[in-house]
Amino acid sequence: MALARVTLQPGREKSLEQRHPWVFSGSIATVEGTPAVGDTVLLHGSDGSPLASAAWSPESKIRARVWSFDPREEIDAAFLRARVGAAVRARDELLDSAHNACRLIHGESDGLPGFVADRYQDVVVVQMLAAGAERWRDTLIDALAEVSGCGAIYERSNVDVRALEGLAPREGPVRGTMPPRVDIVEDGLRFVIDVAHGQKTGFYLDQRNNRKRVRALAPGRDVLNCFCYTGGFTVAALAGGAKSVLSIDSSAEAIALGRENVAANAFDSARTDWRDADVFVELRKLRDAARAFDLIVLDPPKFAPTAQHAEKAARAYKDINLLALKLLRPGGLLATFSCSGGISADLFQKIVAGAALDARANAVVIEHFAASADHPVALNFPQGDYLKGLLVRKNA
Repeated sequence: MALARVTLQPGREKSLEQRHPWVFSGSIATVEGTPAVGDTVLLHGSDGSPLASAAWSPESKIRARVWSFDPREEIDAAFLRARVGAAVRARDELLDSAHNACRLIHGESDGLPGFVADRYQDVVVVQMLAAGAERWRDTLIDALAEVSGCGAIYERSNVDVRALEGLAPREGPVRGTMPPRVDIVEDGLRFVIDVAHGQKTGFYLDQRNNRKRVRALAPGRDVLNCFCYTGGFTVAALAGGAKSVLSIDSSAEAIALGRENVAANAFDSARTDWRDADVFVELRKLRDAARAFDLIVLDPPKFAPTAQHAEKAARAYKDINLLALKLLRPGGLLATFSCSGGISADLFQKIVAGAALDARANAVVIEHFAASADHPVALNFPQGDYLKGLLVRKNA
């Protein structure tokens, strides 16, 4: 069957020529044929030259996501199996006796737009986030099961972005017998993962390297971990020899699992304090109580999923960073993060700089944080660089 032909507006070919994988609705001049949701279409320049093959998404502003920049390449099961295999094999060196969890598939950066897969021991959690991945769902899952060798696959395609693609949410077991919870090891530390009910796919694998860095910075320090979720940074700080760790999150279920993670690593619970509270409110209470810390971690949820949310998100980021800087002792360290795609690294640093100015804190950036190696960023796809962070020192 002949593929539908999509022709771009004059001058809109540049992004494809630079191998950016997204084509927005406003870039399209004509569509010849009637492609269904997720069907493969051929993208042509305004001069008629073939440029790429892509997955069609008629309800999304991102109208097409490129599978291949070789328009002669057939998008079929063999093509997708090869892409899945290459992505999984690229993570082989990240899985060893000290680590049995990592991201296996990272969407566009692995040439598989809208497809995410995270491995937790012998369980893989998948997300189908775009129309093309949804169209090839069974093929992708079969390939992943074969290449990874994992016996259980669980789906967490229950995120808001699917609605933008005209797709209904879906979650549940896909392959094998799903244990209620999974034990993983990261840098020799044990964590309990609830893949069915946790945030994202159950754990924030992208912070792996940054947890290790916090572990190295923690010895002898009083630590404050905000938006602690299930205590990833808390466990890392305790492993590093933190004097104390106060962890705050608004989810009682996450905190309960965080306590389990501390116990699973046989750390002294007397060094920990947990608060089920709104972080914004609790930071103000800590300020009013004249509390002080040597190391503060701010790892909030996504305040700005798109650039349209940036202004509101900037106020929230500034608020928590200002309060954190007030709570830092002189010489103390702030590890502050943003996972918002709508906030660039430059803008994030400007927000933190503004917070320091308002807090009257003499502060300097001494390191930059990013996602771990299992979350690669394709050079032609800067949107994949969503996680950014700063290590800030508050000078005397």
